[in-house]
Amino acid sequence: MTTPDETDFVRVCGVDELPAVGAAKADIDGRLVAMVRTEDGTVHAIDDTCTHANVSLSEGEVEDCSIECWLHGSRFDLLTGRPSHLPATVPVAVHTVRVTDDGDVLVALAG
Repeated sequence: MTTPDETDFVRVCGVDELPAVGAAKADIDGRLVAMVRTEDGTVHAIDDTCTHANVSLSEGEVEDCSIECWLHGSRFDLLTGRPSHLPATVPVAVHTVRVTDDGDVLVALAG
């Protein structure tokens, strides 16, 4: 995994535009991404499409550092993208997130 360059980051939203705990869908250069904020206030970005059922993960429930697909209950780790509950077996891509001092959420898409 390569470290993103400064020019790789794009502003997606303000941190105050995200739910206190939960997810929102963003379209970043044509790629659908789930922007997820956990209970501790950390912001994560993962591909929005469940690898099992092709549905939006941003509509799922966030618990601890994972998000659950609302359709069949697959759960994905927000740090690694790996599924921790079946039926999904294929991970989702995890993107690099930075929150600026001004509260802007910047994302560098994974390859």
